[in-house]
Amino acid sequence: MKKKILIVFSDYYKDISDNLLDGALKHLQKTYNLNLINKYVVYTRVPGVFEIPVTIATRIKKYDGFIALGCVIKGQTPHFDFISRATTDAIMRLSVDYKKPIGNGIITCLNKKQAIVRSKKKGQEAANAVGLVLEKL
Repeated sequence: MKKKILIVFSDYYKDISDNLLDGALKHLQKTYNLNLINKYVVYTRVPGVFEIPVTIATRIKKYDGFIALGCVIKGQTPHFDFISRATTDAIMRLSVDYKKPIGNGIITCLNKKQAIVRSKKKGQEAANAVGLVLEKL
């Protein structure tokens, strides 16, 4: 597979985003022999998950597929619900409108312990989803 993939990840929770990014990169390397040192896989960091959709939108024509990685942990306010919903809706809208796969590896959790556990597989799962779609295009 020689498709260009952009990984956009939020580093708000650095340990969690490191797990997500590591899983995605390892999957792309193992499955498609793609690594960061070539022109096919690029990653960029953003401060929070809310910035992921706009970052993808500004580069939508330059890449064949995208992987969105990040984490939202529920707090004491409804902020969690607004950010989670807005980000998921925006990613889906971009994917459908531009007919490009976007692997949603943004985890939404009730606490940090849960997020750490989920972060160990979610990056890989998002990379796998994008890879499977790109193989068919």
